[in-house]
Amino acid sequence: MKNIVIAAGYATRLGELTRNFPKPLLKIGENTILGRMLDDIDRIPEIDEHIIITNHKFASIFENWKKDMHYSKPITIVDDGTETNETRLGAVCDLLFAMDKLAIDDDLLVVAADNLLFFSFQEFVDFAKEKQTSCIMCHEQPSIEKLQRTGVVELDANNKVLGMEEKPQVPKSHWAVPPFYIYLKKDLDLVRHSVENGCGKDAPGNLAHYMVEHTTMHAWPMSAGRFDIGSLDTYHEAVRLYGDEHESHE
Repeated sequence: MKNIVIAAGYATRLGELTRNFPKPLLKIGENTILGRMLDDIDRIPEIDEHIIITNHKFASIFENWKKDMHYSKPITIVDDGTETNETRLGAVCDLLFAMDKLAIDDDLLVVAADNLLFFSFQEFVDFAKEKQTSCIMCHEQPSIEKLQRTGVVELDANNKVLGMEEKPQVPKSHWAVPPFYIYLKKDLDLVRHSVENGCGKDAPGNLAHYMVEHTTMHAWPMSAGRFDIGSLDTYHEAVRLYGDEHESHE
């Protein structure tokens, strides 16, 4: 299984902090946002490579960061060639770009690189192995306002996804979908042809929505929370709340 990190955005909502620096490499205490995530994923036996898809503006920064990393699985940096927010490919097209460039034909763990997580991805991988389908994550979200700004899924008693809506005005459940996915090798042909068949390009949730409509998917209810770093305020809050956790990867 390949771990594909979608990190080609320009994080415009963080202003000067990310004007010339990628958000995933911002520090939270002694570690980076991305480092905290990879510390966990690197321990998963099924994972054999970390693939980080970024843009041309930040590719050299990731390459320099990679030189100081000593993970047990190799890290591959993929440059999507874009240099501005206006010319970005979008998360789905970035995934397809990396799959094509590296001729990937394995199960995929696909993750966004701007969250702190309080559970292990091993649980998610185990869930997908049990269900033998491609999978998404979900968590209970009581706020209707927040549900209207994310993907929302309906599930049956066995956590099979019955339907998914992006940013619904009237949510059909309280199950919100964070940007973490497992796409099995048997479904990669669907993934590869998703955009040409009408899948949205910009958000990773667009692909999840497309896949739900074209193959059997299950949703793993997160066993603990996450902290989404989407703005300058939430970044500073993450530093304040979690910056004193001295978990650096040497």
